[in-house]
Amino acid sequence: MTPMPLQVHILDEPNRTHLAHLRAHLSPGVALSVGRELPANPAYQILVASRPGRQHVTASPDLQALVIPFAGLPQQTQALMRDFPHIAVHNLHHNAPAASELAIGLMLAAAKLVVPCDRALRRHDWTPRYRPEPSVLLAERTALILGYGAVGRRVGHACRGLGMEVIATRRTSPYEPLEGIYPPKALQSLLPRANVLIIALPLTRETRALIGEKELALMPSNSVLVNVGRGPIVDEASLFCALEDGTLHAAGLDVWYRYPEDETVRSSTPASAYPFHELDNVVMSPHRAGSGGNEEIELRRMACLSRLLNIAAAGDDMPNRVDVDAGY
Repeated sequence: MTPMPLQVHILDEPNRTHLAHLRAHLSPGVALSVGRELPANPAYQILVASRPGRQHVTASPDLQALVIPFAGLPQQTQALMRDFPHIAVHNLHHNAPAASELAIGLMLAAAKLVVPCDRALRRHDWTPRYRPEPSVLLAERTALILGYGAVGRRVGHACRGLGMEVIATRRTSPYEPLEGIYPPKALQSLLPRANVLIIALPLTRETRALIGEKELALMPSNSVLVNVGRGPIVDEASLFCALEDGTLHAAGLDVWYRYPEDETVRSSTPASAYPFHELDNVVMSPHRAGSGGNEEIELRRMACLSRLLNIAAAGDDMPNRVDVDAGY
């Protein structure tokens, strides 16, 4: 007897090209439905959605798993899924290459103060070349990566390629101190070694304001901070003050404290209550590490989703399981 196909519903319909790419990579054992309008008599076993409503989770009595089509767990989804502990939650990590590449780009631009030098030369001003060198040499320095997951590991490989020592914190076991991987509780003892602090963590109860005035003061002089996780992991006021007074050499920031509420204010929304834009030692990026609008990244998302669904259709456990209580 031919086994019944795995029923999958995608709540937010991809565009025609992306959907065709997904279908082309799915095994015959996956039956796909799409759209905000649910099928009659829903019987899907997997729901693909970032922020489903309660009605989407309860519509199918057969629902076994929710796949969030990116890395992270939105707070409203976390609150909802706590009421359904029997339903597994999974992520996609398709954008890890893009996020890690931008993290390295921000690190290099911040360490070398690329932005103010670029700005000066656009004015035909060569003065920065003849001043005492303000750049930080990264070779033989130490990078501390907070969050050694799909993004953090790629960043670590790149840092080693630059001749840096890499240490990291990671929540899940196994911990391997001999290889530089430590539990989060070791943070305070690691910060004095962190010439570069790279944050690739999700925002949870435990990580909110994880880095504040005390933590920044523990870092060596001329240190660089890079954040591609979430803005509020670093205390906003403490970060601004540390950059303004020189406690930190520089920062590269892709994640922020304020975001546009809708399309009408996308060109006029400050990223913070503090004037980071006035500081020459900050490289500002508008939360684009995941490259959500990039066609290549969207096709990678569909390919990654198809792999996950094909694994489930084969009867195997899907990877990238999320701990709903922990938030990642």
